[in-house]
Amino acid sequence: MNRAYYDIVYNKPLTENIYEMKLEGDTSHITAPGQFINIKLDGFYLRRPISICDYDDETITIIYKVVGQGTADMSMLDESNYLDVLCGLGNGFDTSKCNGKAVLIGGGVGVPPMYNLCKKLLAEGKEVTVILGFNTKDEIFYENEFKALGAKVFVSTVDGSYGTKGFVTDVLKDVEYDYFFTCGPMPMFKAIEKIAKTSGQYSFEERMGCGFGACMGCSCKTKYGNKRICRDGPVLEREEIIW
Repeated sequence: MNRAYYDIVYNKPLTENIYEMKLEGDTSHITAPGQFINIKLDGFYLRRPISICDYDDETITIIYKVVGQGTADMSMLDESNYLDVLCGLGNGFDTSKCNGKAVLIGGGVGVPPMYNLCKKLLAEGKEVTVILGFNTKDEIFYENEFKALGAKVFVSTVDGSYGTKGFVTDVLKDVEYDYFFTCGPMPMFKAIEKIAKTSGQYSFEERMGCGFGACMGCSCKTKYGNKRICRDGPVLEREEIIW
């Protein structure tokens, strides 16, 4: 973990309430796709944990949803601002568990960490299928970005306004894969768990206090004892999860 100040390169809307922000600063503490950063905002006691969408030697890209006053204030920041950030948090995805055909399943704001994961899997020579789930066409983001990487991409919308009508599981049941990675809301996880044919990894969305394991506020029970989502997660393997 590293605490530093990061300059805002840009902060732009992708949809009505989804924003993409690029930060410039030290990225040396990021070691795996699926890790997150924790952002301090003026006037708020708790930091905001945001998953890392992508990164390089100098920048971090995050995608976040405006859901309250904190993220609303964050959406108003521009290139003249900088942020106090804890970087390189969480354990991230382990791509070595996938031998050939991976399916990546992202629901809503669970889509962003799938992007850098997709890049890494493709760089390792693995075949990648991406399933993106949204409520409606107006909420869709990053479909073209995943396609540009070279992945096979499917989109589902609950109302049927774009792609497959229904849920990500309506696509997953017809996809060939030997390992899955997913991030999204708990109802989506439980639906995936019922039909998934292989081992896989779940990245959990959890309200956090400190973000680095000190407060124990995000602990959950697993088959191997209590684990902290912020430090021992957010990624857990299918075989250890108690539903």
